[in-house]
Amino acid sequence: MHLFAVFWLCFASAAPVRADDAAGVLVLGRVSDDPKSQYESMKALVDHVAGRMGDVGIQQGRVLIAKDALQMASYLRRGRVDWVSETAAGAMLLQQRADAQTLVLSERNGIRRYRTIYFARRDSEIKSINQLSGHRIAFQNRTSTSAYFIPAMELLDQGMPMEILGSPFDTPAHDSVGFVFARTERNIATWVHKGLVDVGAVSNLDWTNPEHIPEFFKSDFVILRESAEVPRGVEVVRKDLNPAIRARLHEILLGIAGDPDATRRLEPYHQSLRFYNPDARDLDDLKRLRAGIAQVNSEIE
Repeated sequence: MHLFAVFWLCFASAAPVRADDAAGVLVLGRVSDDPKSQYESMKALVDHVAGRMGDVGIQQGRVLIAKDALQMASYLRRGRVDWVSETAAGAMLLQQRADAQTLVLSERNGIRRYRTIYFARRDSEIKSINQLSGHRIAFQNRTSTSAYFIPAMELLDQGMPMEILGSPFDTPAHDSVGFVFARTERNIATWVHKGLVDVGAVSNLDWTNPEHIPEFFKSDFVILRESAEVPRGVEVVRKDLNPAIRARLHEILLGIAGDPDATRRLEPYHQSLRFYNPDARDLDDLKRLRAGIAQVNSEIE
């Protein structure tokens, strides 16, 4: 059996337990197509948290990584995962599909909020996203907040029907926007630069990262639009999580930023050290995103 398959099976067989049924276990989940890169940082975080929850019966932490939001929603509904660390769009999908509940918001690499940047070649005939009908736009993948859900919902909101293309070489109908998934931010930049698509959509964080958008490409690009911001990370819990466990988890996460032991244990993994309660603006942004995702699911998916 391929090594990756063995690695994935280890997660699938070891993690599906719930705190209520397996004495003293808190299960932290995340959606990822690269479980090996996620596991160590997640295990460090859940071990730190579980080690401070003895007063509510938690003795150990475990990790469950799902391949997509559909699988994670199933785990939540079945009580196989207690707490999930997600992007804003991922969290809203889990709310829709599994009635997950927002616990706190989280920074990622010190960033609380981010937005989508639409860009095109400087010499392109496209000067505004309003001109995209009959043209092509590149997104990252179906789970990306900034490089799929936000731009898709904004284009739909502006009355532009959308159709998925089999490849960047396909031609959309004259009255719709054709979109393709490029998988990586660098591919998005490359496809725009080579003229395979007319517009790309990435986060402002990727726009300023030369590993994702090379500087020798960026000099030929122009920004067409920047979206409104949304929270970077959202921590959700299953709806039937024991209230005492939920309250203690909330308390511990909010206290991590001021906990020297947390800093010592988690910084080697570049794990976010700041969790915070959403304010009115955050809640409005998440409500808007949740409505947009429902529209995307209804009109595109």
